[in-house]
Amino acid sequence: MRASQIRVKPSHHDARKSRRLGVSFDASLREPGSSKFRVKIDDMSQSGFRCNTSFTLIPNNIVWLTIPGLAPLEARVAWRKGYLYGFAFALPLHVAVFEHIYKQVGKPAL
Repeated sequence: MRASQIRVKPSHHDARKSRRLGVSFDASLREPGSSKFRVKIDDMSQSGFRCNTSFTLIPNNIVWLTIPGLAPLEARVAWRKGYLYGFAFALPLHVAVFEHIYKQVGKPAL
């Protein structure tokens, strides 16, 4: 099944630029000049992702997302609500990269 054919669980944010997939996987984030730290990705689209972390990140700051098996992806902290953060990729993911990530780690949220 292709990622573009997957039925997606609606998210609590309405203003979306692209369809999002409910996923659950560990990844790493790093701010420029800082060390990596682990995060749990729970929502992803070609334009961004959402995760939980106890690390403090400032909206509009740049981070690098590392997903095992892929080169680091540049993103910007778009918003913060407590320990929940939303990020926008610097460049939207190519559909083939998005599908690869889904095949490796994604499952539709129930």
